[in-house]
Amino acid sequence: MLTVASTASLRVYVSEWENGRRTISSHYAKILRALLGITDDELAGGSQPPLALTTADGYDELIARIDEAENVSLTMVKTFMEQTELLRTIDRQMGAASLVDQMTAHLTRLEDALTFAVLPETRRPVALALAGAATLAAWQALDVGAADRAWRHYELGKRAAQEAEEPMYLAHATAEQAYVLCDAGRPEMAVQLVRDAQRLGGKGMSPRLRAWLYAAEAEICARAGLQNECRQALELAMRHLPAGQEARDPDMLSIFLNEGHLTRWRGNALALIGDAEAVDSLYAALETTDPTFIRSSAGLHCDLAQAHLARGEHDQAQKHLRQAQLVASRTRSVRHRRRIEQLTQRL
Repeated sequence: MLTVASTASLRVYVSEWENGRRTISSHYAKILRALLGITDDELAGGSQPPLALTTADGYDELIARIDEAENVSLTMVKTFMEQTELLRTIDRQMGAASLVDQMTAHLTRLEDALTFAVLPETRRPVALALAGAATLAAWQALDVGAADRAWRHYELGKRAAQEAEEPMYLAHATAEQAYVLCDAGRPEMAVQLVRDAQRLGGKGMSPRLRAWLYAAEAEICARAGLQNECRQALELAMRHLPAGQEARDPDMLSIFLNEGHLTRWRGNALALIGDAEAVDSLYAALETTDPTFIRSSAGLHCDLAQAHLARGEHDQAQKHLRQAQLVASRTRSVRHRRRIEQLTQRL
């Protein structure tokens, strides 16, 4: 028979044995957790409710955007291009300063459409529309004095033209980008860039665009002080310009060039190099200028002022500077205002 003392001893023994078993179990559990990479509850067979699958991983939204871009039809692309044309018309007649927000929103919509378009047959038409819009936005940015934004828009236009496989649009954006370099004080580099634009356009360019590129080269050469090369480029521009009064290039809607436009451009280049013939060309252009090209009329009056200054005719120069100032104030053209200030300092 167990005594009270022996019973107590047995209880102590059992308690110690159970504690030891728990210690051993805990030791092995630790090893198992390390080997299996699981928790105590998982080792003991317990379970926790599974984590809820997240629905914010972005795939649903991505697919929705891709499906939306796939549904961008040729009709929608035509609408984009019509919007660009409307913005171009307003810019030509009223200036770029009031169009910054509209142009930014327009580019954003086109960039989004291109970003989420997947297949080439969907991407190319959108890219073409973006190339035209970005180049217009770049010229507007240059007009309001935002040189950095202009440069970035030209880069966007060039990338879009490459995506669309449209060398004419690539050549046009590249040539206009050369004007940013000119305004930044790098006319020699600008000459190289405008000539590279002619190479990028290749043999498939329209005659009107080729004439436009030569005229741009002539102006930029004049600003670089390359008088002979300026005259040579003007001759090439005249040689390639199609006959007739039509100014719009059906293959490049951003190009306006006929004999009247080129006469003004010729006068501009000759005025920059101080050629006496500039005055006659510029007055001929003044008589035939398109009245809807309001912003460019400021440039024409600046050209006339510069041509008169080259001949020492300060009164006439001052008269045209006043006209240029009125138009520049109306269109809020920072680029023209800067030129007016430079010419005024020479009076």
